[in-house]
This record gives sequence, C-alpha cells and structure tokens, in this order.
Amino acid sequence: MPKFVILLNYTEQGIHNIKDGPQRVREAIQGAEAAGAKVEAWYLTMGSYDAVAIAEAPDDETAAALLLALGARGNARSETLRAFSLDEFERILAKLP
Repeated sequence: MPKFVILLNYTEQGIHNIKDGPQRVREAIQGAEAAGAKVEAWYLTMGSYDAVAIAEAPDDETAAALLLALGARGNARSETLRAFSLDEFERILAKLP
C-alpha cells in the first residue's frame, strides 16, 4: 500500500479545543481504518509542525479523501508527502533511461 508522511498544524479552532485533541486523533485513526487505511504512527511534535503521522492507504485517492475530510473538520491543516520505501526507490531507478 502507498505510504504517506502527514505534517499537521493546528488551526485556531484546533488549538482552542486542544484538550479534545487526543480523542480527535483516535476518531481520525478509526475513520482511516474504516476506509481501508492504516495510521502506523502519530506524534505530537515541536518545531514547524504540531504533529506528524505515518499512514498507509490503498491508493492515492483514498488518502486524498481522508485528508480532505480531516481538513473539513477545521481543527488542522495538513501537508502530505508520498513516501517510497527503499525497494520502491530501487524499482523507480530501474525505470530510468
């Protein structure tokens, strides 16, 4: 399954209701699992981003739909990176002319 690195920042709404944050994360993880995705890890971070998650989804479209649904809740904004394993990297390089 495609893997994604999701960088998150809380919105004003999200930080205002931060005490509900852990429950919101659990609900998002359950929603992802119901859609066939898997959140492998979630971390609160310090620095440019408030949190980071590592997830797998059946395809890019499923990942995009889940992230749009997350954004529509209004608590966080995301920047998502498609991640490739070392094996995938090698297959990509094998396709170079």
